[in-house]
Amino acid sequence: MRRLLLFTALAMWVGGGTALAITVDEALGLFQGSDIMIPYSEEGRATLDEMIAAFRGALGVPHELDETNEDAVMAFDADAGLIDLINKLSQTYYTLADAFLGGQPEERPTYLRGKHWGLKALRMIPEFTAAESTDGFVEAVATAGDVESLYWAAANWLRAAEFNPLEAVFAGVPEKTDAMSLRGLELDETYMNYGSYRALAAFWAGLPKLPAGYYRKNWSRSLGYFCHIVDEPEICADSDCDVCPELGEYDPVHDEYFENRVFFVEFYLIPREMWEDAKRILDQVLAEPIGEQYPLYNAISQEKAVGFLEEVEEHL
Repeated sequence: MRRLLLFTALAMWVGGGTALAITVDEALGLFQGSDIMIPYSEEGRATLDEMIAAFRGALGVPHELDETNEDAVMAFDADAGLIDLINKLSQTYYTLADAFLGGQPEERPTYLRGKHWGLKALRMIPEFTAAESTDGFVEAVATAGDVESLYWAAANWLRAAEFNPLEAVFAGVPEKTDAMSLRGLELDETYMNYGSYRALAAFWAGLPKLPAGYYRKNWSRSLGYFCHIVDEPEICADSDCDVCPELGEYDPVHDEYFENRVFFVEFYLIPREMWEDAKRILDQVLAEPIGEQYPLYNAISQEKAVGFLEEVEEHL
Protein backbone atom coordinates (compact mmCIF):
# COMPACT_ATOMS: atom_id res chain seq x y z
CA MET A 1 0.00 0.00 0.00
CA ARG A 2 1.33 3.40 -0.91
CA ARG A 3 1.48 6.06 1.78
CA LEU A 4 1.99 9.46 0.23
CA LEU A 5 2.11 12.87 1.83
CA LEU A 6 0.03 14.58 -0.81
CA PHE A 7 0.58 18.09 0.34
CA THR A 8 4.37 17.92 0.41
CA ALA A 9 5.13 15.58 -2.46
CA LEU A 10 6.52 17.08 -5.62
CA ALA A 11 4.79 15.48 -8.57
CA MET A 12 7.17 13.71 -10.91
CA TRP A 13 6.89 11.59 -14.05
CA VAL A 14 7.47 8.02 -12.94
CA GLY A 15 9.21 7.05 -16.14
CA GLY A 16 11.60 9.96 -16.48
CA GLY A 17 11.71 11.32 -12.96
CA THR A 18 11.75 14.94 -14.13
CA ALA A 19 10.40 17.42 -11.62
CA LEU A 20 7.49 19.46 -12.92
CA ALA A 21 6.42 23.02 -12.28
CA ILE A 22 3.30 21.94 -10.38
CA THR A 23 2.93 19.97 -7.17
CA VAL A 24 0.00 17.79 -6.17
CA ASP A 25 -1.00 20.44 -3.64
CA GLU A 26 -0.98 23.09 -6.36
CA ALA A 27 -2.95 20.86 -8.73
CA LEU A 28 -5.62 20.27 -6.10
CA GLY A 29 -5.69 23.98 -5.41
CA LEU A 30 -6.87 24.62 -8.97
CA PHE A 31 -10.21 23.00 -8.15
CA GLN A 32 -12.85 25.41 -6.94
CA GLY A 33 -15.94 23.48 -6.00
CA SER A 34 -16.29 21.00 -8.83
CA ASP A 35 -14.64 23.16 -11.51
CA ILE A 36 -11.01 23.50 -12.58
CA MET A 37 -9.92 27.14 -12.47
CA ILE A 38 -7.78 27.57 -15.57
CA PRO A 39 -8.07 29.89 -18.58
CA TYR A 40 -9.24 28.76 -22.01
CA SER A 41 -5.83 29.15 -23.60
CA GLU A 42 -2.60 27.35 -24.38
CA GLU A 43 -1.55 28.16 -20.84
CA GLY A 44 -4.66 26.38 -19.58
CA ARG A 45 -3.93 23.37 -21.76
CA ALA A 46 -0.35 23.20 -20.45
CA THR A 47 -1.64 23.39 -16.89
CA LEU A 48 -3.94 20.41 -17.49
CA ASP A 49 -0.99 18.39 -18.80
CA GLU A 50 0.97 19.23 -15.66
CA MET A 51 -1.99 18.36 -13.43
CA ILE A 52 -2.30 14.96 -15.09
CA ALA A 53 1.42 14.33 -14.58
CA ALA A 54 1.14 15.40 -10.94
CA PHE A 55 -1.77 13.06 -10.21
CA ARG A 56 -0.16 10.15 -12.04
CA GLY A 57 3.07 10.72 -10.17
CA ALA A 58 1.35 10.89 -6.78
CA LEU A 59 -0.56 7.69 -7.54
CA GLY A 60 2.63 5.94 -8.66
CA VAL A 61 1.29 5.19 -12.14
CA PRO A 62 4.07 3.66 -14.27
CA HIS A 63 4.83 5.61 -17.41
CA GLU A 64 4.23 2.48 -19.49
CA LEU A 65 0.75 1.69 -18.10
CA ASP A 66 -1.80 1.63 -20.94
CA GLU A 67 -4.58 3.75 -19.46
CA THR A 68 -6.76 3.19 -22.53
CA ASN A 69 -6.98 -0.49 -21.51
CA GLU A 70 -9.64 -1.02 -18.85
CA ASP A 71 -8.15 -4.29 -17.60
CA ALA A 72 -4.72 -2.69 -17.18
CA VAL A 73 -6.09 0.17 -15.09
CA MET A 74 -8.24 -2.16 -12.98
CA ALA A 75 -5.17 -4.33 -12.26
CA PHE A 76 -3.12 -1.35 -11.08
CA ASP A 77 -2.56 -1.48 -7.30
CA ALA A 78 -3.79 1.83 -5.91
CA ASP A 79 -4.12 2.92 -2.29
CA ALA A 80 -7.78 3.13 -1.28
CA GLY A 81 -7.01 6.37 0.52
CA LEU A 82 -6.24 8.05 -2.80
CA ILE A 83 -9.67 7.74 -4.41
CA ASP A 84 -10.03 11.52 -4.47
CA LEU A 85 -6.85 11.82 -6.55
CA ILE A 86 -8.13 9.16 -8.93
CA ASN A 87 -11.38 11.08 -9.37
CA LYS A 88 -9.44 14.27 -10.01
CA LEU A 89 -7.35 12.45 -12.63
CA SER A 90 -10.54 11.22 -14.33
CA GLN A 91 -11.96 14.75 -14.36
CA THR A 92 -8.74 16.27 -15.66
CA TYR A 93 -8.59 13.79 -18.54
CA TYR A 94 -12.20 14.67 -19.43
CA THR A 95 -11.47 18.39 -19.31
CA LEU A 96 -8.38 18.04 -21.48
CA ALA A 97 -10.26 16.08 -24.13
CA ASP A 98 -13.40 18.20 -24.03
CA ALA A 99 -11.73 21.61 -23.96
CA PHE A 100 -8.66 21.12 -26.12
CA LEU A 101 -8.62 17.87 -28.11
CA GLY A 102 -11.80 18.08 -30.21
CA GLY A 103 -11.26 16.38 -33.57
CA GLN A 104 -7.72 15.30 -32.74
CA PRO A 105 -6.54 11.67 -32.74
CA GLU A 106 -5.97 11.75 -28.97
CA GLU A 107 -9.53 12.84 -28.18
CA ARG A 108 -11.15 9.42 -27.78
CA PRO A 109 -8.13 7.76 -26.07
CA THR A 110 -8.13 10.58 -23.53
CA TYR A 111 -11.81 10.02 -22.75
CA LEU A 112 -11.07 6.32 -22.37
CA ARG A 113 -8.34 7.08 -19.85
CA GLY A 114 -10.77 9.23 -17.89
CA LYS A 115 -13.46 6.56 -18.04
CA HIS A 116 -11.15 3.86 -16.75
CA TRP A 117 -9.91 5.90 -13.80
CA GLY A 118 -13.50 6.78 -12.91
CA LEU A 119 -14.44 3.11 -12.97
CA LYS A 120 -11.29 2.35 -10.97
CA ALA A 121 -12.48 4.68 -8.21
CA LEU A 122 -15.90 3.00 -8.16
CA ARG A 123 -14.41 -0.47 -7.99
CA MET A 124 -12.14 0.43 -5.09
CA ILE A 125 -15.23 0.46 -2.85
CA PRO A 126 -15.79 -3.08 -1.50
CA GLU A 127 -19.59 -2.76 -1.50
CA PHE A 128 -19.61 -1.84 -5.18
CA THR A 129 -17.30 -4.64 -6.29
CA ALA A 130 -19.25 -7.19 -4.26
CA ALA A 131 -22.55 -6.09 -5.79
CA GLU A 132 -21.09 -5.99 -9.30
CA SER A 133 -19.70 -9.52 -9.00
CA THR A 134 -23.02 -10.96 -7.85
CA ASP A 135 -25.71 -8.74 -9.42
CA GLY A 136 -24.03 -6.92 -12.31
CA PHE A 137 -22.85 -3.39 -12.98
CA VAL A 138 -26.20 -1.59 -13.17
CA GLU A 139 -27.37 -3.08 -9.89
CA ALA A 140 -24.05 -2.22 -8.25
CA VAL A 141 -24.49 1.45 -9.17
CA ALA A 142 -27.32 1.67 -6.64
CA THR A 143 -24.75 0.99 -3.88
CA ALA A 144 -22.37 3.75 -5.01
CA GLY A 145 -22.04 6.70 -2.67
CA ASP A 146 -19.40 8.77 -4.44
CA VAL A 147 -20.92 11.25 -6.88
CA GLU A 148 -17.52 12.22 -8.33
CA SER A 149 -16.66 8.67 -9.39
CA LEU A 150 -20.08 8.18 -10.95
CA TYR A 151 -20.09 11.53 -12.73
CA TRP A 152 -16.65 11.41 -14.31
CA ALA A 153 -16.77 7.74 -15.23
CA ALA A 154 -20.11 8.30 -16.98
CA ALA A 155 -19.08 11.60 -18.59
CA ASN A 156 -15.94 10.12 -20.12
CA TRP A 157 -17.74 6.93 -21.12
CA LEU A 158 -20.52 8.80 -22.91
CA ARG A 159 -18.09 10.99 -24.80
CA ALA A 160 -16.02 8.00 -25.87
CA ALA A 161 -19.24 6.27 -26.98
CA GLU A 162 -20.17 9.19 -29.26
CA PHE A 163 -17.61 7.94 -31.76
CA ASN A 164 -19.86 4.92 -32.47
CA PRO A 165 -23.32 5.35 -30.88
CA LEU A 166 -24.87 2.19 -32.32
CA GLU A 167 -21.98 0.07 -31.12
CA ALA A 168 -22.39 1.62 -27.68
CA VAL A 169 -26.11 0.82 -27.62
CA PHE A 170 -25.52 -2.84 -28.44
CA ALA A 171 -22.74 -2.97 -25.81
CA GLY A 172 -25.13 -1.82 -23.09
CA VAL A 173 -23.43 1.53 -22.48
CA PRO A 174 -26.69 3.54 -22.36
CA GLU A 175 -28.20 1.45 -19.56
CA LYS A 176 -25.02 1.66 -17.49
CA THR A 177 -24.40 5.38 -17.92
CA ASP A 178 -28.09 6.21 -17.44
CA ALA A 179 -28.00 4.38 -14.11
CA MET A 180 -24.84 6.25 -13.12
CA SER A 181 -26.29 9.67 -13.94
CA LEU A 182 -29.55 8.93 -12.13
CA ARG A 183 -27.65 7.75 -9.07
CA GLY A 184 -25.60 10.94 -9.25
CA LEU A 185 -28.80 12.97 -9.15
CA GLU A 186 -29.89 11.09 -6.06
CA LEU A 187 -26.59 11.75 -4.30
CA ASP A 188 -26.10 15.41 -5.23
CA GLU A 189 -28.10 17.05 -8.00
CA THR A 190 -25.99 20.23 -7.71
CA TYR A 191 -22.66 18.54 -8.48
CA MET A 192 -20.78 20.07 -11.42
CA ASN A 193 -23.33 22.88 -11.69
CA TYR A 194 -26.27 20.46 -11.99
CA GLY A 195 -24.24 18.44 -14.48
CA SER A 196 -26.25 15.23 -14.28
CA TYR A 197 -29.28 17.08 -15.66
CA ARG A 198 -27.16 18.27 -18.59
CA ALA A 199 -25.78 14.80 -19.11
CA LEU A 200 -29.19 13.11 -19.09
CA ALA A 201 -30.75 15.75 -21.33
CA ALA A 202 -27.98 15.43 -23.91
CA PHE A 203 -28.01 11.64 -23.51
CA TRP A 204 -31.67 11.24 -24.50
CA ALA A 205 -31.33 13.71 -27.37
CA GLY A 206 -28.18 12.04 -28.68
CA LEU A 207 -29.29 8.42 -28.77
CA PRO A 208 -29.88 6.88 -32.21
CA LYS A 209 -33.48 6.55 -33.38
CA LEU A 210 -32.80 2.86 -33.84
CA PRO A 211 -32.82 0.17 -32.58
CA ALA A 212 -36.30 -0.01 -31.13
CA GLY A 213 -36.61 -0.24 -27.38
CA TYR A 214 -36.22 1.92 -24.32
CA TYR A 215 -32.79 3.33 -25.13
CA ARG A 216 -33.50 5.32 -28.24
CA LYS A 217 -33.84 9.03 -28.96
CA ASN A 218 -36.50 10.58 -26.72
CA TRP A 219 -37.10 14.31 -27.22
CA SER A 220 -39.69 14.58 -24.47
CA ARG A 221 -37.40 13.06 -21.85
CA SER A 222 -34.51 15.23 -23.03
CA LEU A 223 -36.62 18.37 -22.66
CA GLY A 224 -37.76 17.24 -19.24
CA TYR A 225 -34.19 17.15 -17.95
CA PHE A 226 -33.29 20.43 -19.65
CA CYS A 227 -36.25 22.12 -18.01
CA HIS A 228 -34.59 21.66 -14.63
CA ILE A 229 -31.71 23.95 -15.66
CA VAL A 230 -33.05 26.47 -18.23
CA ASP A 231 -35.57 29.26 -17.75
CA GLU A 232 -37.93 28.47 -20.61
CA PRO A 233 -41.43 28.10 -19.14
CA GLU A 234 -43.25 28.32 -22.48
CA ILE A 235 -41.16 25.60 -24.10
CA CYS A 236 -41.19 23.47 -20.97
CA ALA A 237 -44.95 23.76 -20.62
CA ASP A 238 -45.26 21.69 -23.80
CA SER A 239 -43.21 18.83 -22.39
CA ASP A 240 -45.01 15.61 -21.53
CA CYS A 241 -42.73 13.23 -19.70
CA ASP A 242 -42.08 11.50 -16.40
CA VAL A 243 -38.99 13.55 -15.53
CA CYS A 244 -40.38 17.06 -15.99
CA PRO A 245 -40.02 19.43 -13.05
CA GLU A 246 -42.87 21.31 -11.49
CA LEU A 247 -42.59 24.73 -13.10
CA GLY A 248 -42.25 27.30 -10.38
CA GLU A 249 -39.81 29.99 -9.41
CA TYR A 250 -36.61 29.64 -11.43
CA ASP A 251 -33.23 29.65 -9.68
CA PRO A 252 -30.97 32.04 -11.66
CA VAL A 253 -27.90 30.14 -10.47
CA HIS A 254 -28.42 27.87 -13.47
CA ASP A 255 -27.70 30.75 -15.84
CA GLU A 256 -24.33 31.49 -14.28
CA TYR A 257 -22.91 28.34 -15.88
CA PHE A 258 -23.36 29.04 -19.60
CA GLU A 259 -23.11 25.40 -20.64
CA ASN A 260 -26.62 24.75 -19.32
CA ARG A 261 -28.12 27.03 -21.97
CA VAL A 262 -25.63 26.23 -24.74
CA PHE A 263 -26.29 22.51 -24.32
CA PHE A 264 -30.01 23.25 -24.60
CA VAL A 265 -29.39 24.98 -27.92
CA GLU A 266 -26.98 22.36 -29.21
CA PHE A 267 -28.83 19.20 -28.26
CA TYR A 268 -32.46 20.28 -28.34
CA LEU A 269 -33.33 23.55 -30.08
CA ILE A 270 -31.11 23.21 -33.16
CA PRO A 271 -32.00 19.56 -33.85
CA ARG A 272 -35.69 20.49 -33.43
CA GLU A 273 -35.18 23.47 -35.78
CA MET A 274 -36.41 25.95 -33.18
CA TRP A 275 -34.30 28.68 -34.71
CA GLU A 276 -35.80 31.78 -33.12
CA ASP A 277 -35.57 30.36 -29.62
CA ALA A 278 -32.02 29.24 -30.30
CA LYS A 279 -30.99 32.71 -31.47
CA ARG A 280 -32.59 34.39 -28.48
CA ILE A 281 -30.72 32.19 -26.02
CA LEU A 282 -27.41 32.42 -27.84
CA ASP A 283 -27.67 36.20 -27.93
CA GLN A 284 -28.23 36.16 -24.16
CA VAL A 285 -25.16 34.00 -23.53
CA LEU A 286 -22.95 36.14 -25.74
CA ALA A 287 -24.13 39.36 -24.10
CA GLU A 288 -23.11 38.26 -20.60
CA PRO A 289 -19.61 38.54 -19.11
CA ILE A 290 -17.67 35.29 -18.66
CA GLY A 291 -17.01 36.23 -15.06
CA GLU A 292 -14.42 34.83 -12.67
CA GLN A 293 -16.34 31.83 -11.32
CA TYR A 294 -16.21 29.59 -14.42
CA PRO A 295 -13.36 30.97 -16.56
CA LEU A 296 -12.80 27.82 -18.62
CA TYR A 297 -16.26 26.53 -19.44
CA ASN A 298 -17.98 29.89 -19.79
CA ALA A 299 -15.31 30.86 -22.33
CA ILE A 300 -15.76 27.55 -24.16
CA SER A 301 -19.54 28.00 -24.14
CA GLN A 302 -19.30 31.47 -25.62
CA GLU A 303 -16.99 30.20 -28.37
CA LYS A 304 -19.49 27.45 -29.17
CA ALA A 305 -22.32 29.98 -29.07
CA VAL A 306 -20.65 32.04 -31.80
CA GLY A 307 -20.49 29.00 -34.07
CA PHE A 308 -24.04 27.93 -33.32
CA LEU A 309 -25.31 31.46 -33.94
CA GLU A 310 -23.85 31.43 -37.45
CA GLU A 311 -25.72 28.20 -38.19
CA VAL A 312 -28.95 29.47 -36.63
CA GLU A 313 -28.94 32.77 -38.50
CA GLU A 314 -28.70 30.92 -41.82
CA HIS A 315 -32.20 29.57 -41.08
CA LEU A 316 -33.85 32.81 -40.05
